[in-house]
Amino acid sequence: MEQGFLVIVAIGIASLFGLWIIFYFIPVGLWFSALLSGVRVSLIQLVFMRWRKVPPSVIVTAMINATKAGLSITRDELEAHYLAGGRVKLVVNALISADKANIPLNFKAATAIDLAGRDVFEAVQMSVNPKVINTPPIAAVAKDGIQLIAKARVTVRANIRQLVGGAGEETILARVGEGVVSSIGSSDSHKSVLENPDSISKVVLSKGLDSGTAFEILSIDIADIDVGKNIGAQLQMDQAFADKN
Repeated sequence: MEQGFLVIVAIGIASLFGLWIIFYFIPVGLWFSALLSGVRVSLIQLVFMRWRKVPPSVIVTAMINATKAGLSITRDELEAHYLAGGRVKLVVNALISADKANIPLNFKAATAIDLAGRDVFEAVQMSVNPKVINTPPIAAVAKDGIQLIAKARVTVRANIRQLVGGAGEETILARVGEGVVSSIGSSDSHKSVLENPDSISKVVLSKGLDSGTAFEILSIDIADIDVGKNIGAQLQMDQAFADKN
């Protein structure tokens, strides 16, 4: 009697394990969800995804989201991007956001941006909502020898077409810093800069500093400017001391 009970328990456990194996390789629930969402994918295709080490849930969920958003993306395209090391969910979310914002972005471009290591979804968001980046303190000397220390606020928008191969924020900050130094250095007096800091912004903005970068500069504003050392006087004192010796 006891032996028969153990046999029944063993059969029950084996049956449950067998059912788990079947539902693991044949995700019926996922297939049914896809069917209700109007996504055409067969059970055999889901099994093949498992064999190719592609998570069916990632692909099917992406297809469902794309279909609901009115986008036409095939299963093969999504699988190929996943196998290439891409982030399927991120790409689909980026395409949906771009479509809603009327930003021209196709699947090929989005996957290229993703495989280049860029966050394509963040780039789309930044195209809609520009980002503000702040420069570190920039020290420059006007022609009258007075040092000025300025901080600039740069408003940028992602340039989708330049994301692959385009320079990043560090380049923007470096170029803006160089532009501020050059503009202050060409000013006859530090007082004129203090009286009209916007003139510095306009000069720097007109130089096309976003060329070859992944961003488009919308505005450059001098957020803060302080008077530093009298470099000219210090140099004269140093020269006088050197002449004495």
